[in-house]
Amino acid sequence: MPEIIALTLGTAANLWLSRRALRAPGGHGFYRFFAWEAILGLLVLNHEPWGQDPYSPHQLVSWLLMLLSIALVYLGASQLVRRGSAAPERGDETLYAFEKTTRLVTNGIYAYIRHPMYASLLALAWAAYLQDPNLTGTLIAAFATLSLQLTAMADEKECLAYFGAEYANYMRRTRRFIPWLL
Repeated sequence: MPEIIALTLGTAANLWLSRRALRAPGGHGFYRFFAWEAILGLLVLNHEPWGQDPYSPHQLVSWLLMLLSIALVYLGASQLVRRGSAAPERGDETLYAFEKTTRLVTNGIYAYIRHPMYASLLALAWAAYLQDPNLTGTLIAAFATLSLQLTAMADEKECLAYFGAEYANYMRRTRRFIPWLL
């Protein structure tokens, strides 16, 4: 019963936060909603074993991924807020205020990967999965990964439309989620 309550409240919050983005299928916020739902599902599905066997290999990797998730979201968000010059004239109401950047951020963590905050969500999804790997979790983690891939691709399309050739050049010299690899 607590799991159903957590899932219901989490979904309600996600729906509220994503209400504008859900009206724009194909936008990055639309796909991000599904990634958040999948991560919520993994957290609810695998919450019981957390910490029961903290030195098992899969839980050690899980904890490392959680720490990586925290670092990536901190580095990505702080760089974006400090250097992105977010402004209301960006106009897209599906974007959160901090996403309405008017300057392309290409330094700090963004010098290595284009989507540190989505990479953070990927790390969080797989960290939650690795707390108790199982078939259902595998399917949900794979869905989260697909959703985040679609989120990043839609975000890149939006950035190309706004920043043009500058973003295209940036895409050629950086990777999407993992420096030098992916």
